[in-house]
Amino acid sequence: MHAIHRSHYRIRFAEDHADLVRAQELRHVAFIANRPGARPRPDGLDRDAFDDMCRHLLIEDEVSGTLVACFRLLPLHCGEEIGRSYTAQFYDLSALRNYGAPVIEMGRFCTRPGWRDPAILRLAWGAVANVVDEYDAGLLFGCSSFTGASHAAHAAALDLLAARYQAPAHWMPGIKAPRIVSFAERARHHEGDPREAFAALPPLLRSYLGLGGRVSDHAVIDTDLDTLHVFTGLEIDRIPPRRARRLREVLPNTPLSPVLAALTSSG
Repeated sequence: MHAIHRSHYRIRFAEDHADLVRAQELRHVAFIANRPGARPRPDGLDRDAFDDMCRHLLIEDEVSGTLVACFRLLPLHCGEEIGRSYTAQFYDLSALRNYGAPVIEMGRFCTRPGWRDPAILRLAWGAVANVVDEYDAGLLFGCSSFTGASHAAHAAALDLLAARYQAPAHWMPGIKAPRIVSFAERARHHEGDPREAFAALPPLLRSYLGLGGRVSDHAVIDTDLDTLHVFTGLEIDRIPPRRARRLREVLPNTPLSPVLAALTSSG
């Protein structure tokens, strides 16, 4: 993808190691430096072995050049490859191994703390929509994280997920992580205001669910990053037609074939 300019932002894929380091620095600021319970990295970078497997999308302010958001994509040819994903470290994804269509993992999505602009999330989803269409993916998945590993702080939101948004049995992730919060009992006791609970969800997770996404039947406790996260999967054919059309209109007529070639060759 050549750089795309929309709403005073530039959207592009990382081109070199310097771009990757900028993304890792922002991730450290967003995921670690601003979370009291997270463990700071000596080099100030949030990085792992999956970075080299993925393509990294950057959203920059056109005026200052500031990196305001980033995330990474890992395309897989079908469910048989899902064990290669970051998410597979925490969830048993064997139910998805027979998924025949291409799948894409979306991960490490973050925005710069204090940079509040709803256009950023809209642009990110528009870019993802184009890649999903070009790759002909059937499923977009990843981990959606709550800030803070204490499940008590997110009780209302977790109750809502348990009651309304659990994945279908035929691809429900199994338990793999040593520390989890099970939803088995939570769905029976959901009595709060669903609008307030939905508003308490992380913005990315709200977007997933608004498009038809579903979550695992448990949350994973990650004390390293001081987060609580749930597997989130979005079957592309479940997206309401009107929402799908709006996503495609965010970045219309964008040439993505070069991106697709780079994505598929990286797998």
